[in-house]
Amino acid sequence: MSARVLPLVLHGSAGPTRRNVQVDRLVVAGWTGRDRAAVEKHIAELEAIGVKRPATTPIFYRASAARLTTDDAIEALGDASSGEAEFVLLRHGGLLWVGAGSDHTDREVEKYGVSVSKQMCDKPIAAAFWAYDDVAAHWDKLLLRAYIAEHGARTLYQEGPVTAMLDPLVLVDAFAGNAGLEEGTLMFCGTLAARGGIRPSVEFAFELDDPVLGRKIEHRYRTNNLPLLG
Repeated sequence: MSARVLPLVLHGSAGPTRRNVQVDRLVVAGWTGRDRAAVEKHIAELEAIGVKRPATTPIFYRASAARLTTDDAIEALGDASSGEAEFVLLRHGGLLWVGAGSDHTDREVEKYGVSVSKQMCDKPIAAAFWAYDDVAAHWDKLLLRAYIAEHGARTLYQEGPVTAMLDPLVLVDAFAGNAGLEEGTLMFCGTLAARGGIRPSVEFAFELDDPVLGRKIEHRYRTNNLPLLG
């Protein structure tokens, strides 16, 4: 089993704590939208361009935990990959934590097989996490945003409430049942539609905004494209 030790800052009842956290399992939840009609419409759109219909909705892809990174740069083959902002869940120390990440995906490989595409690219996450219990009461107020560099300017790429996706505890139950997430599991929990369509960008920034407590989890990274020689 692959694992990744990540330098995280856990914001709990005792304040922020820096800790090296071992993640043993990486789960990427897909098709997690609460509006099932919209999910079905998007599935049909992707089918039209060659992306296979998922076996179930939601669906829980597995990827190597070694793909996780808090670095500010990743490498990807070719120029057809792109990021997507998501809230992420982490089980650590017997508690559930909430953070933010980018399910960076190779869009050409995605047409061949979504499961394979999830393993192709590193998955950047922000180093900061909040205790889920601290945001559970106002979960529906949290917002996700992403920005790309486009035409020399910072462009809003994604924006919307976390309620566009299924509730965190619903996702955990759908994946793991009453047992909940295993210790050392990190789950990506679904994304928002891209404004202007999915497209690559050398720079990608994402944030999870808590307007109730006046704080954000933020991260940005650069993609260095490696030559695709066939």
